[in-house]
Amino acid sequence: MSRKGANSPTRLRSTGTKAAGRVSNGPNSLVELKKQLEVRTRELAEARGHLSEALEQQAATSEVLSVISSSPGELEPVFQAMLANAARICEAKFGAMYLNEGSAFRTVAMHNAPPALAEMRRRNPVFRPNPRIALARAAATKQTVQIADVQAEPGYLDPLPGFSSSQIVTLGGARTVVAVPMLKKNELVGVIAIYRQEVRPFTDKQIELVSNFARQAVIAIENTRLLNELRQRTDDLSEALEQQTATSEVLRVISSSPGELEPVFQAMLENAVRVCEAKFGTMYRYDGDMWCTVLTTQLNRCPAPRPNSAVRGRTSPYRCLVRTR
Repeated sequence: MSRKGANSPTRLRSTGTKAAGRVSNGPNSLVELKKQLEVRTRELAEARGHLSEALEQQAATSEVLSVISSSPGELEPVFQAMLANAARICEAKFGAMYLNEGSAFRTVAMHNAPPALAEMRRRNPVFRPNPRIALARAAATKQTVQIADVQAEPGYLDPLPGFSSSQIVTLGGARTVVAVPMLKKNELVGVIAIYRQEVRPFTDKQIELVSNFARQAVIAIENTRLLNELRQRTDDLSEALEQQTATSEVLRVISSSPGELEPVFQAMLENAVRVCEAKFGTMYRYDGDMWCTVLTTQLNRCPAPRPNSAVRGRTSPYRCLVRTR
């Protein structure tokens, strides 16, 4: 018991020394804590900025997808939505979309372009770009091309025989440009380009957004092509079915009216006018010396046509179809 009591003061003094050490280090710990807090605050602000940017880009992508789904078969509103969102989020002055046409490009959409440039592209939508500009380089390499200052780029403004001059610079005042190729299975479909009128390179995230739009544009173009092909096939099938129905109707009249020509001619003429979307029709009979009007259909009180000797004269000797206007 006495030894335990004797050792107890020593433990108290040791504890007191550690406590004193912690108190003496208090100001340094507070400074360090403030530094860590500032670092965490900056990191939080950056994270919030990244989150806000990501949400904005996601909203822009959703808007473009909504336009695609609500405009089947229509590309212009899709292209305009893409360029408007790309220019707004990437803080570009204006943007343009070009579709590949062999050795040339066609301007299919522009957003917020300077009036002189927009008018020039409207009058001359198809052009052969100078191989040194961003558009041509992106098309040739099939990779994204960014030029920080096109006006300081060697040879950028030098004209080449057979190629269009850089109207983007002369009429649009462009300085920083990024051009993103639109690819379908590594085949060039077109190029999306956005421009700034001051020297300020685009960030990687901004370029990635434009790349996403380029991929969506290719999908929209392909969907429109497939939809138009489907519509054309449907129209062809409907037309063929309508013609087959008309032919069946005429054959039915022929079989139900043996020895009677008038109902047969009437069915033929009415079906021909309807299927061919004609205003009216006339059937003539040639008896060797002259033409006789056999039957005439009249629509919307149109006057019955007089025999057309020029058409009859050209039709009879050659026994072929003659189309006149």
